Amino acid sequence: MSNRLFITVAGNIGTGKTTLTKMLAEHYGWKPHFESVSDNPYLTDFYKDMARWSFPLQIYFLNHRYKVHREVGRLHASSIQDRSIYEDCHIFARNLYESGKMEERDYKNYIDLYSEMVKHLEAPDLMIYLRKSVPKLVEQINKRARDFEKDIPKEYLTCLNQYYDDWIGSYNTGKLLIIDSDHLDFVSRTEDFDSIAQRILEKIDQKELFLPLNR
Repeated sequence: MSNRLFITVAGNIGTGKTTLTKMLAEHYGWKPHFESVSDNPYLTDFYKDMARWSFPLQIYFLNHRYKVHREVGRLHASSIQDRSIYEDCHIFARNLYESGKMEERDYKNYIDLYSEMVKHLEAPDLMIYLRKSVPKLVEQINKRARDFEKDIPKEYLTCLNQYYDDWIGSYNTGKLLIIDSDHLDFVSRTEDFDSIAQRILEKIDQKELFLPLNR
């Protein structure tokens, strides 16, 4: 039996992935791994001109998440990751290509690189998918008020939600937990967070590795 676990939190922009990752890491004593946002050199330009910056942005994310995923594989401690390398390909790169914002040659190049990378990665023990409707996503994005996110089109979020549902519908890499979060407030309501923690326990065989630090 492995003495560590690898958990990933997946979800659209504004679902609360980062917050939940932090809370679960603190609750269970896992090492958190976060998405590169504040130090990402492409995000601001990307939201101003998606077609121009789609390929370099996706390559940046792919490289970053590959390094994080490999690091998790080398650690002896349990880890939780904010967004997975799989989402980069099946959600974001796909959306950019199918919406005409990434050239076919760039997309094929990206897919070839992604396919080679994932051959060298171990799958997460559990994928947690935070699902949220577009109105709730917009509400959350407006609440956190990041300058580079203020003009994200609703159509963009809608497409991402659809691609997430497509991907999750065929996900078979490991165990999966889907959490519909429209009516959850796991930050302010302890019972909502406890419910999520309990559902995670029910999905994992190695429950002795999930003894919370904050009981």
